Amino acid sequence: MTTAVHENPAVSLSISLVCYKSDPQLLLATLNSLRAALRYAEQQRALVTTLTVVDNGNDSESLQRLITQSGLQPYCELISNDHNAGFGKANNQVIDNAASDFHLVLNPDVELDNAALQLAISYLQQQPSIAAVTPACRNGDGATEYLCKRYPSLRMLFLRGFAPHWLQRRCADAMAHYECRELAACTRATAVELISGCFMLCRTAALQQAGGFDESYFLYFEDFALSIELARIGAIHYLPSCHIVHHGGKAANKGWPHIGYFLQSAWHFYCDYGWKLW
Repeated sequence: MTTAVHENPAVSLSISLVCYKSDPQLLLATLNSLRAALRYAEQQRALVTTLTVVDNGNDSESLQRLITQSGLQPYCELISNDHNAGFGKANNQVIDNAASDFHLVLNPDVELDNAALQLAISYLQQQPSIAAVTPACRNGDGATEYLCKRYPSLRMLFLRGFAPHWLQRRCADAMAHYECRELAACTRATAVELISGCFMLCRTAALQQAGGFDESYFLYFEDFALSIELARIGAIHYLPSCHIVHHGGKAANKGWPHIGYFLQSAWHFYCDYGWKLW
């Protein structure tokens, strides 16, 4: 995706968007918002963009129609896997071959504010020591969603995913600390520890140096593992001026298969990076 000549040098952006039986309405909203955000960014800079949609759910015909409907088809490649390769491995199909300045990992249930990409790209350009940025986020109901986290304890994972509401209320301060809720009051970019894979704008070189996503995680915790690896290369910042809406839900609300994936990946994460009980 290119623009007319600008005073600033051209910037290249690659985007990976992994789909598995994605809700068509949400996906179309994601694609439309991405198109609008790219247009806004193109008004500010010379931008060369490549979008790769990876189909993990044998739904390529439907995905192709939505891509065409969004107007992104001329700039988009669709990769169709013959099985569900997992979130991290599917993203790596794009990351491994990216030759861009910056790479965006984007979920098919995220809507971008028009200025989101422009602000995030500009920040990374101005701060060469930063490896990745994460945005401010609201859910579909307009409530604040906390994408940044501190290192999780077993206690905290139980409280957030499985504890009754009365116990969650009693532990509200501890949960707020884990979810970095103090960031809601921040007006400046702030260093954070762990970020969500629903929107990760990374310096491509740093992302590749980190090895991309660890493909031994099928689903869940691969973003936490990548955050730790990226932080060994450069800082990760929360960027409050960058806004998205995330329509995703928690694993515990998606049924037993997702709970199984979550528990399996949690075990894997703690074996890799260390156990924290409390």
